[in-house]
Amino acid sequence: MTQEDKKLLLADLSARLPHHVRVKVWLKDGTTEEGILDLKHNYGDVLRDAFYYNKIVDIKPYLRPLSSMTKEERYEIQEILGKDIEILDGFINIIESSRKRFSFLELHALFNWLNVHYFDYSGLIEKELALEALEGMYNIK
Repeated sequence: MTQEDKKLLLADLSARLPHHVRVKVWLKDGTTEEGILDLKHNYGDVLRDAFYYNKIVDIKPYLRPLSSMTKEERYEIQEILGKDIEILDGFINIIESSRKRFSFLELHALFNWLNVHYFDYSGLIEKELALEALEGMYNIK
């Protein structure tokens, strides 16, 4: 994993901490563990083990590809952005809109929503820095 990949993964994991992202961890002794990463219980320990003690060889979050977004979820994004959208080839495309700009608040709300719903908007699955979440893994309502 390149230094750039490590930074991308750390930034992504950090943004998802309040939402209890599920991760798989590969330990130096050859074993693996799976669980939820969060601020209250284990984030500091995981970082210390990964970057200071070198006990962790790799860590990957379970994320949902954008292609798994339901119609209801697309509607929620449309409500946030105030625009009709479609999901195509990993992109959120705006459909015929005279409004060309987004406020920072709208963008913040969009990225927060994507984090809450565990969507991979950074291409981590494709870069093999994340694992595709199994259907129903997060049971978001």
